[in-house]
Amino acid sequence: MSHIGLIEHFYKAFSQKDAHAMKECYHPDLRFEDPVFGVLNYQEACAMWEMLIKAGSDLEIFFDNVIAEGEHGSVDWGANYSFSKTGRKVSNKIHASFVFKDGLIVAHTDRFDLYRWARMAFGSLGYTVGWTPFFQNKLRATARKNLDTFMRKEKA
Repeated sequence: MSHIGLIEHFYKAFSQKDAHAMKECYHPDLRFEDPVFGVLNYQEACAMWEMLIKAGSDLEIFFDNVIAEGEHGSVDWGANYSFSKTGRKVSNKIHASFVFKDGLIVAHTDRFDLYRWARMAFGSLGYTVGWTPFFQNKLRATARKNLDTFMRKEKA
């Protein structure tokens, strides 16, 4: 599969809520990073996608501008969903960059405006304090705790 095909397969699987197919796109040496979960390894990133899919009953995924040249690629993608903690609608726009190895994704970095996301997810609270390091660090700690809990439950 071409690198463009691999990226498209990953996001089509995500839009179909197929965490297993997403996992197959990742190299075992994966390094994932985003503004909420920080740096994750292969097992953590696969569990994160599965957790987000299971939590997102109204999750809609869209993507375009898929580019791949040599061992690097990128895509613009987004997610529309109701944030489970507040029930507020979120429409997050993300730019992802990739590095490929052995025909799989070995590095995946998602970038998005965390303050914009916080305003949508938390409303006035997000608008007021969503930009602060305290709020963003608390958000990251909560996300990590949720992921760790999810991973423990999945192993049991």
